Amino acid sequence: MIKISVVILTYNSASYIKPCLDSVYGQNYQGVEIIVVDNGSKDETAGLVRENYPQVILIKNKNNLGACKGRNQGIEAAHGEWIVTLDCDIILTNNFLCEIVKIIKHASNTVGMIQPKIMNVHKNTIFSMGIYVSFLRRFHDIGKNKINSTKFNKQKYIFGVCSAAAAYKRDMLEAIRGANGYFDERFFFLFEDVDLSWRAQKRGVKASFCPGAVCYHHGDSSHTPENIRQYLSLRNRYFTLLKNDFPRRIILSFIFYDLPRFLYILITNPYALRALNDVLYFKRS
Repeated sequence: MIKISVVILTYNSASYIKPCLDSVYGQNYQGVEIIVVDNGSKDETAGLVRENYPQVILIKNKNNLGACKGRNQGIEAAHGEWIVTLDCDIILTNNFLCEIVKIIKHASNTVGMIQPKIMNVHKNTIFSMGIYVSFLRRFHDIGKNKINSTKFNKQKYIFGVCSAAAAYKRDMLEAIRGANGYFDERFFFLFEDVDLSWRAQKRGVKASFCPGAVCYHHGDSSHTPENIRQYLSLRNRYFTLLKNDFPRRIILSFIFYDLPRFLYILITNPYALRALNDVLYFKRS
């Protein structure tokens, strides 16, 4: 039996964590290791987990260290051959892990990432079927907000996986781990899954979409203010490009996509100059 470790990240997640954990414990697949990393919650999240799920390995941080650091802590504590990362507001269908394991057993050795079908929780629409990258280096969630249908039930290779719900081969994670962790901790959160997927792709690792593994996602459970989210998105996009792309392609992307967007953000968001400063002083590693 393939050993699976599930790493769940929480931050003030008392209203989400019970349905998430219940869905993990309700799996048809047995022997799953569950790790919850609590990122400095001020509500009763940690106490709820400790009292109601004593089997869970709970890592309690005093402060919010970011999604990247939190996931890295969970991965370091895990013993599984495959690591499944979940946001706290994800609810799995009962056969989710069985479907993931089917792909693992039949996939080639080059497959190191598996993407389930993530649905929006209150609608019959898709949240993500993985990450797509365009010529101008725009990164999209495949199928975002489209009505679910049979045309989205084909297994296929994709560019990368969305870490809100994804499976990663442990050996692959160890092979691509850098000085800043599996997920680059300089990102804090946003785009860290794009960066990890891209680093894996450059090493010949493939990502596979698994349509049979379905889960449901609330979205934005951290309630991050829009100006902070915009700042991190702009900054981390360029962290990702500087680490993984060619200079000529980065310049083209900036001229034809980012320049008008940056000028708008510069006017409307007080964090825009901070993002620019972070990018200028970013070290590729």
